[in-house]
Amino acid sequence: MRKFNIRKVLDGLTAGSSAQPPPPAPPGPREPEVAETLQAEHFQLCKTVRHGFPYRPSALAFDPVQKILAVGTQIGALRLFGRPGVECHCQHDSGAAVIQLQFLVNEGALVSALADDTLHLWNLRQKRPAILHSLKFCRERVTFCHLPFQSKWLYVGTERGNIHIVNVESFSLSGYVVMWNKAIELSSKSHPGPVVHISDNPMDEGKLLIGFESGTVVLWDLKSKKADYRYTYDEAIHSVAWHHEGKQFICSHSDGTLTTWNVRSPARPVQTITPHGKQLKDGKKPEPCKPILKVEFKTTRAGEPFIILSGGLSYDTVGRRPCLTVMHGKSTAVLEMDYSVVDFLTLCETPYPNDFQEPYAVVVLLEKDLVLIDLAQNGYPIFENPYPLSIHESPVTCCEYFADCPVDLIPALYSVGARQKRQGYSKKEWPISGGNWGLGAQSYPEIIITGHADGSVKFWDASAITLQVLYKLKTSKVFEKPRGKDDRPSTDVVDEDPYAVQMVSWCPESRVLCVAGVSAHVLVCRFSRQEALAEVIPMLEVRLYCEMNDEGSPEGEQAPPLPTPGGSSSPQPFPLQSHPSTSSSSSGGLRDNAPCLKVKTSPLKQPPGFQTELVVQLVWVGGEPPQQITSLAVNSSYGLVVFGNCDGIAVVDYLQKAVLLSLGTADLYGSSDPHRREPRSPRKSRQPSAAGLCDISEGTVTPEDRCKSPTSAKMSRKLSLPTDLKPDLGVNQEGKMPAAIYLDVKDNSFSPSRSSSVASIDREAREAISALHFAETFPRKADSCLGPCLWVGTTLGSVLVLALGLPPGEEQRLLQPVVAVPSGTMLRLKGAVLRMAFLDSTGCLLPPAHLPWREHSIPEEKEEKEKAKKRRPVSVSPSSSQELGESQYAVICSEKQAKVIALPAQSCAYQQNMVETSFVLRGDVVALSASVCLACFCANGHIMTFSLPSLRPLLDVYYLPLTNMRIARTFCFTNNGQALYLVSPTEIQRLTYSQETCENLQEMLGELFTPVETPEAPNRGFFKGLFGGGAQSLDREELFGEAASGKASRSLVQHIPGPGGIEGVKGAASGVVGELARARLALDERGQKLGELEERAAAMLSSADSFSKHAHEMMLKYKDKKWYQF
Repeated sequence: MRKFNIRKVLDGLTAGSSAQPPPPAPPGPREPEVAETLQAEHFQLCKTVRHGFPYRPSALAFDPVQKILAVGTQIGALRLFGRPGVECHCQHDSGAAVIQLQFLVNEGALVSALADDTLHLWNLRQKRPAILHSLKFCRERVTFCHLPFQSKWLYVGTERGNIHIVNVESFSLSGYVVMWNKAIELSSKSHPGPVVHISDNPMDEGKLLIGFESGTVVLWDLKSKKADYRYTYDEAIHSVAWHHEGKQFICSHSDGTLTTWNVRSPARPVQTITPHGKQLKDGKKPEPCKPILKVEFKTTRAGEPFIILSGGLSYDTVGRRPCLTVMHGKSTAVLEMDYSVVDFLTLCETPYPNDFQEPYAVVVLLEKDLVLIDLAQNGYPIFENPYPLSIHESPVTCCEYFADCPVDLIPALYSVGARQKRQGYSKKEWPISGGNWGLGAQSYPEIIITGHADGSVKFWDASAITLQVLYKLKTSKVFEKPRGKDDRPSTDVVDEDPYAVQMVSWCPESRVLCVAGVSAHVLVCRFSRQEALAEVIPMLEVRLYCEMNDEGSPEGEQAPPLPTPGGSSSPQPFPLQSHPSTSSSSSGGLRDNAPCLKVKTSPLKQPPGFQTELVVQLVWVGGEPPQQITSLAVNSSYGLVVFGNCDGIAVVDYLQKAVLLSLGTADLYGSSDPHRREPRSPRKSRQPSAAGLCDISEGTVTPEDRCKSPTSAKMSRKLSLPTDLKPDLGVNQEGKMPAAIYLDVKDNSFSPSRSSSVASIDREAREAISALHFAETFPRKADSCLGPCLWVGTTLGSVLVLALGLPPGEEQRLLQPVVAVPSGTMLRLKGAVLRMAFLDSTGCLLPPAHLPWREHSIPEEKEEKEKAKKRRPVSVSPSSSQELGESQYAVICSEKQAKVIALPAQSCAYQQNMVETSFVLRGDVVALSASVCLACFCANGHIMTFSLPSLRPLLDVYYLPLTNMRIARTFCFTNNGQALYLVSPTEIQRLTYSQETCENLQEMLGELFTPVETPEAPNRGFFKGLFGGGAQSLDREELFGEAASGKASRSLVQHIPGPGGIEGVKGAASGVVGELARARLALDERGQKLGELEERAAAMLSSADSFSKHAHEMMLKYKDKKWYQF
């Protein structure tokens, strides 16, 4: 903070000393000409929503009346799902695994049991659920919980085999305990093991069925406090399920068997079956199978009951996928799953356990998916999942976020994406339909792009804090798949995921998409609503190779086919390669001039959506694989795509399908290279990069070990890229969202990230291209006219400018070559350059020039008409005032500092050293509240924003520790105060740094709880009511209350009040706890009134007695007197 105060003092001194007006050209340093509207009060940081599949799920629960689904995870997270668009994420502070969840059905509350032996009561009657009470078991480990329907008493089974009872109203422990030794008595000589199941008899609440792990099941009479029956089986028990009539139950065992028991026949099971066991001849026992982890027994009025189970496969089914088995009458259906089954629940028409269940669906929680099976249709089809749970379908390797997109973009993507949907889903509506949507205050379109390890790119509609997949592009379809070992050599750099997407550059207005992959390949795609048939996908091969010579002076060594030998300013079109295999290997036997992937040579049908127009690949040089691409940018107005790595930079004209420029990084400097280039063996420098390519895939590598302090960079310099190496998306995001697209490259670059003493590390590392930005600006210091330029940032903190010469007119543009020439302009910053953007003289953001999108398949006559109308006006300078040559500001953000450069004077107008001991991972210039600011995320977990152009600090908040590379690689800011990152391999966390969004967030969030009447209890029928055959109720209050059972031991549990907050208290007031508390208060008041009434009645009685006495005396006195004697 001290340095900021000094800056203010200096600013004041400078402003005071500058009495004469500034020259009309560039603004002098520290002269505040631009009126800045953003202040610190416009910023506030908070999480908004979390999307995706809950990472490492462990528990499942469903409220059949509210129709809400809850999923708990092994890291203490809780995810609640209602109707599509209604989701909520909560987190237990301890981070302990959730072992079980129990809804208080239709009460807006949920009990969670954690692996650290704590129970928590969540209030769901508020938009952000909160914990009302917690109970910590101190001496026993919690293993199983059961909360009967419409009961306030929770049964808690423990590892010691005991059962304790918790009052969920007060979250206090009852003195009533079922001890394990009393439950089994002499039936077993050893401890029965932990409690694995508790349930009450559907027809008699006073009978509790207790399952012990060893195989013993006990039917406990709660009133008499003794066991009615004990059932013993040789194999361990995993789960137990009742028939709704309460006369039978079924157990699943560790040897793959199911045993069915009559309640009154404990000697032996009525039936024993092994669903997946091979039936041997001679009546022998079937071979043992894998454990049946769970079984459910559901009845129907009209037909046979359903027995649904998970597990139980035979041991000889090696490699078989996990299954869910549905047994209905004589038919058995085995439903294969893509991942292992964590838990499942059967959804039934009634919440009452003593009625016909009428199951209609099964929710299956898998390790990485959530599946709903329709039990009512033949073949058991699955429901189409409306939640955005497929983010991790292939591991996410990069993320980009675009807010305030063109309004027609989402409908266009949705229309082409709708054709990609699978068929064969259930025709019924999604059965999880609880909750209500929030009131969306945000009206602007938002799009999230995710790149994946299998080469796919997904587009998501993220408007109004929801998420829905729009469209999926498969880039791998352009390439030949390796069929055998003979095809492997070309892709041996990245065996696992050769098509993994490394970064994306997208121009939303023109719908031009550029995708860079891990095999050093770049695809240029354009959007079309029509299907296209490409005879051959055009391909360019680029040879980028930069070797340091023995004298230590910079020299970029170009191979003969390069269009521009070092320093040449007149590029020539590079020959187009139609078949990638034309250049294969050098005469020495080393692989040379060969790309990593083979493009398909057969005609390729491209469906509507993004269609590949050009493939650019870096080739092997002298037996060394090409280096990973570290930055990428595309500009639709210029028709150019540019990318760079630690060898150099390549500029490609995707309209003429030609390479314009291919330069080593040192050659960009010319004679003004400030760095001393140390001699280096090419093999030593390239070897680590091959490993780096393999590390790209998020799915195969967990890069926590690389999250070291930046000063530990020397241990593995890998790609020699400093921390970010992200390409500049702002370049192609037409300024609306200059968010960079750094991807997996960060995986390699983060550990060796920049420390404050950059020089020592730089000598060991080659200089990589880390940021690229197209702009209409002043190429040189003395220029007075604007022109198209390419600004290049490097990992050593240099910013270099290339001047672009574009032929006039559209026809000439396709015939004459574009010229790209280093202008000689060079700027220097500390640390790797991350982001560049441009402001006009009033401080408004200048987006790069772009063309509007148009359909390329329309007839030629229409095309001619559209040219003059659409293409030409937008391809000129973005601002009409800029044509007059007014001044501009260049905003440059590096890992250590930010600078605002006044153009064309190239003087530093403002400077801010953002971090001293850490470094910036991501920096974006974003629009907020009709203004613009610089937003940064640092490796020390801080999120900071700075005003532009003066770089005043506006926000500096510690947000989260950088625990793994995933966060560093995927964090990105966008317009209107939005940001996101990949919080786990399966989930996206969105947040906002806008005060206005934080204030409106409560309205935007959906509601989980909605008032619904509980269905009526099943009719007992005349004869059952007459002869007592219906369900038997139990007064649990009388049995478990303090008056009957006494107080529980204080050392057994510890009660912890929850941080519910004001809203939690309000919610609880109308919830189950509040209702019970209110009832108790009303009872007290009623007692007081009854007491007063009794006193008044007693007073009236005594008054009546005295009146009666007086009346009797009067009667005796005048009894014998005549009327005339009165």
